[in-house]
Amino acid sequence: MVAKISLGKSIYGALSYNAEKINKEKGRVLDTNKIYNDGSGNINIHRAFEDFKRWMPQSTKAKKTMMHISLNPHPDDRLSEMQYTQLAHEYMEEMGFAEMPYVIVKHEDIDRHHIHIVALRVRPDGSCISDRNNFYRSKEVTRELERKYGLHTAERQKITPDMPIRKIDPSCDIKRQVANTVKMVGMRYKFQTIGEYNAILSLYNIRCEQTDGRVNGREYHGLVYFATDDKGNTIASPFKASRLGKFASRTAIDGRFERAKDKIDIRPTKAAVAEVMAVSSGKDDFIANLKGRNIDLILRYTDAGRIYGASFIDHNTMTVLNGSRLGKEFSANALEQWFTNGDKPEIAPVQPENQQPDNTQSDNTQFQPSGESQQTSDSDTDNPQTPPQGQRQTQSGHGQGNSQSHGFDDTPTLPGLDLFQTGPSFDADEEAFYRAMQRRKKKKRRGPKL
Repeated sequence: MVAKISLGKSIYGALSYNAEKINKEKGRVLDTNKIYNDGSGNINIHRAFEDFKRWMPQSTKAKKTMMHISLNPHPDDRLSEMQYTQLAHEYMEEMGFAEMPYVIVKHEDIDRHHIHIVALRVRPDGSCISDRNNFYRSKEVTRELERKYGLHTAERQKITPDMPIRKIDPSCDIKRQVANTVKMVGMRYKFQTIGEYNAILSLYNIRCEQTDGRVNGREYHGLVYFATDDKGNTIASPFKASRLGKFASRTAIDGRFERAKDKIDIRPTKAAVAEVMAVSSGKDDFIANLKGRNIDLILRYTDAGRIYGASFIDHNTMTVLNGSRLGKEFSANALEQWFTNGDKPEIAPVQPENQQPDNTQSDNTQFQPSGESQQTSDSDTDNPQTPPQGQRQTQSGHGQGNSQSHGFDDTPTLPGLDLFQTGPSFDADEEAFYRAMQRRKKKKRRGPKL
């Protein structure tokens, strides 16, 4: 039996989550401790919340006053509601919560039935039940319960480098599948923009959206994940990154963008795509031949059916690259012209992998000068959820936060993150002077030593 323990501040939020399952007839209340229960299997959120508040102290030093536990027996263990209830009470007693108020709810939204327990963790006197060594203590309790009742031993699924990544199966635990897929994709693939990240996620029926706003005067920047069907339609409630794990957070993904800059070499992928393009007769032939080279092409369309984004996923080098990153002949505009009008792009020669680039010349095999490829770069947008209006080649709103002009002549830019920007030359004397001034400022702020 696997136990997942989450600490939080909102009893009402945890009750609402479980009530949602009950309202959809995918859950029912099995029992409660010191909380009103009418025996119907339903829950009155407001009544339950008021009962919890009666046990809440007037003041406490604990910041996280509640605990939300998920108990998951092995899929081969088919238990009755009475057995689930007994397991939950014994688990709470062994964990030191016998005298605390809590609610036990059975979830039936997936084939593997399981129970959730919402409990208060602060006593009426304001003291808090310690969460020290919760993981090890919980594991000992679950193992003892497995031995006592003859249950199968269940362990959390471990992510290994050779584990295959599969599409979301709606009949199984969607949240767990989304979390595992996001974790494995982040461990294996390299990408530099949210558009490239979404391209690889889309292969497994997952979509990611950025969320930005203000709450109580404070800015927040996060990510929300959606499980979809093969047509891209959402099939479940969205999951905030915080519910999946730190690896799925905005900070973690932005960090992967930055680390990928120095790790990605576009030349192997560009050479392979160029070879396939040279021998392909059209869209279907091009996509099929790419698959034969273990490369997926993800195309994004406007409502009018025009291609506005193209991403190449190279499973050989484990990289995701927008078409314009490879060159203007692989951009969305170029592919649209080829697939619609039959105008196959002219393929520029690809620099061999073992040949060092000539720093005295512009490297046109990787990036085109901004004056020549402005339309191409803009067409490969990084946000598949905001297609351009009508037949405009420039993504509407693309310039917000992503400047294409940096004040340098013919400076190549990358859509989305503007990576590898050319900047002023490095001056050692100026740098040393700047650092010395910074040290003086710090000393002034600190004041004299006593």
